[in-house]
Amino acid sequence: MSVQQLARDARLASVSLQSVTNEQKNEALLRIKQVLEERKDDIFQANEKDKQLAEEQVKLGKLSGSLFKRLDICNGDKFETILSGVSDITKLPDPTKKVTMATKVDSDLSLYRVTVPVGVLLTIFEARPEVVVNISCLALKSGNAVILKGGKEATHTNAMLALVIQDALASLPESNPIPKTAVQIVETREDISALLDLDRYIDMVVPRGSNSLVKYIQNNTRIPVLGHADGICSVYLDKEGDITKAARIAVDAKTNYPAACNAAETLLVHQDLLKSDFFSKVGQALLDAQVTLKCDTSSQSYLTEKLGNSNEAYKSKIQPVEDGDYDTEFLDHIIAVKVVQDVNEAVEHINDHGSKHTDSIVTENATTADFFMTRVDAAGCYWNTSTRFADGFRYGFGAEVGVSTNKTHARGPVGLEGLVIYKYRAYGNGNIAADYGSGKKPFLHDAIAPSDYHL
Repeated sequence: MSVQQLARDARLASVSLQSVTNEQKNEALLRIKQVLEERKDDIFQANEKDKQLAEEQVKLGKLSGSLFKRLDICNGDKFETILSGVSDITKLPDPTKKVTMATKVDSDLSLYRVTVPVGVLLTIFEARPEVVVNISCLALKSGNAVILKGGKEATHTNAMLALVIQDALASLPESNPIPKTAVQIVETREDISALLDLDRYIDMVVPRGSNSLVKYIQNNTRIPVLGHADGICSVYLDKEGDITKAARIAVDAKTNYPAACNAAETLLVHQDLLKSDFFSKVGQALLDAQVTLKCDTSSQSYLTEKLGNSNEAYKSKIQPVEDGDYDTEFLDHIIAVKVVQDVNEAVEHINDHGSKHTDSIVTENATTADFFMTRVDAAGCYWNTSTRFADGFRYGFGAEVGVSTNKTHARGPVGLEGLVIYKYRAYGNGNIAADYGSGKKPFLHDAIAPSDYHL
């Protein structure tokens, strides 16, 4: 099948999905969960094949350790988490057919703004095969068709998961009109190049991956792109911060999952914290968690004196910052450290070097926190909590399509609400524009109460 035909099929599927009920969507999702459970062995075999091939790439230095970690869905409770995520999505309200504005233009002319699916999504991602399930289910729940393209390191797993989902949709009863072409997958880079030209059929591209991947997509398509290029998140330790909170938050933000886009890459420290043991305790907590600290002159001198001179292991991990470190997404047990004069300088640094993803302040001063959260230009601004909470699942979205640093349509972790747009519906009675205006009939523009909606 040609890529153009695949995209056309997705467009036709998206039209069918426009009128699907919430009950039919949930029926499809629960069927997907059931078939995923039934085909678990097939999925794990495919994942093991990908991991074996990926291990060779890691040995050759062609694949990073962080990407390899994202590939595995067999170990731990990851597969169960995928299944529970499907169930969680069924419990979420249908984001479509919601009236967001209702106006009586005239006594017999009503105008409604109603949420509708975006249409056809093209999702391009690296390494994480669970994205196939997450995004497929979010797309279906929001009434969208989706075309998936995963990284080559997860080719077998992605293909198997997509096949299972299609088989599940194909097995739905005749009373459920959701076609299996609502979820499709492509495998080659050439397919992506061709799809990026098909703005006739595809309505939105959602890239999840490296800076280079996102930049490439943004520069090579006319289709709107929803995503983020970098995850350069910062934690600012204010002079009025609580030391226990500071240590816990800094360690969690950096080490809970260093390969994630919401992991902290920069630690900003108020200069007054170098006048006590406050910062040394935070630094020690990070060093004990095996984090390398890339420090500016002030923080390196302080930490070396407080910790490094008496502990050789600490000293080796207290290193001078290098050019570009404050603009680097390390995705590892490494964090860039900088001492700032005050919260204003912290905000300036974040707005200059951050990626508009998620940034956090640790302070007990509500005024300072509000200043930070108001002025930092990011999708997420946190007070006394880890940046790792920037996640669709943790936000209660069931899962997420991705994280957007855009200023339009959707921002931050994108769940169901980010996969709908709206249309205006007008209900008239032979009304024509020529009847209204100066010296003619006036517009009413009265709000319509929900109890009086006529749709």
